[in-house]
Amino acid sequence: MKHNSASLGKNGPSIPRVGFGAMTLDGLYGAVEEDTAVGVLRHAVESGLMIDTADAYGGGENERRIGRAVSGNRESAFIATKFGIVFDENETGAELPTGWGFSLNINGTPEYMRQALDASLQRLQTDYVDLYYAHFPSPQTPIEDTVGAMADALRAGKVRHIGLSNVNAGQVRRAHAVHPVAAVQYEYSLWRREAEAELLSVLRELGIALVAWSPLGAGFLAGDVNIGEGDFRNNIPRFSAQNLSANRDRFAPLAGIAEQCGITPAQLALAWLLHQGDDIFVIPGTRKTRRLDENVAAADIRLDAQTLAQVDDVCRAGSAVGGTLV
Repeated sequence: MKHNSASLGKNGPSIPRVGFGAMTLDGLYGAVEEDTAVGVLRHAVESGLMIDTADAYGGGENERRIGRAVSGNRESAFIATKFGIVFDENETGAELPTGWGFSLNINGTPEYMRQALDASLQRLQTDYVDLYYAHFPSPQTPIEDTVGAMADALRAGKVRHIGLSNVNAGQVRRAHAVHPVAAVQYEYSLWRREAEAELLSVLRELGIALVAWSPLGAGFLAGDVNIGEGDFRNNIPRFSAQNLSANRDRFAPLAGIAEQCGITPAQLALAWLLHQGDDIFVIPGTRKTRRLDENVAAADIRLDAQTLAQVDDVCRAGSAVGGTLV
């Protein structure tokens, strides 16, 4: 099984299967210094990694920071961004409830997509996006209309590949019938395995890559987590005091398995995901270059059948306590 690089979907480019999730740099885990953030981003670009962002992260500041980091080196960067979450109070959208106790305002209209894309391109200081996702399906706009507009942007040269995020199998089929989809982003990790039930088989049938967001369970699977003030995980049910205690107990054996393998818990979690198929990509986030290198090294780790079985036994689907975003 090839872990380092693979084709993004049936006809997509070959890129490293471990990418970089830039959401960690926009303040959701607490404040981060600009020089630190840009330094990690530049290291990710130099390492050839897919950089994953969204227009809603930091109200556009995440994209601006990436634009600064890749300035003068755009052709070396593979940038994926998303649209659809309305973060401008002057814009309209449709309410989409989540499992985290709040609702999102989503706009999937062709008009909004065109406007959002142009704004993202300006913030990123580029004239094209390598991979453009609809962040969430709109409750009001048919996904065919949204993807049709994205296909127009692709034909215009503003987008190179089309992606979907947080969608179900039926929505993928409908979208793919309008224009080939290169990748679907969905939460997938050792504590969130619902993608295996139906979504993954449909993606494989259609030749679409799965990009796993939160592959380390928002840091939980990397080891003990310390959640400070201003950390968005305070709002995630799995990190509430009672649930976090239960989850620590349930997933505690992973540390011992990682130690047996001579790797870190984070590397075990990422390597396990990469062993689920050549069409699986992961986008862990970090604020430290050494952690980024540690994550990338997970692509070189080979887990034997016995180890994979041990991990599967500990982390069966539905093991984690607490609600999920979608």
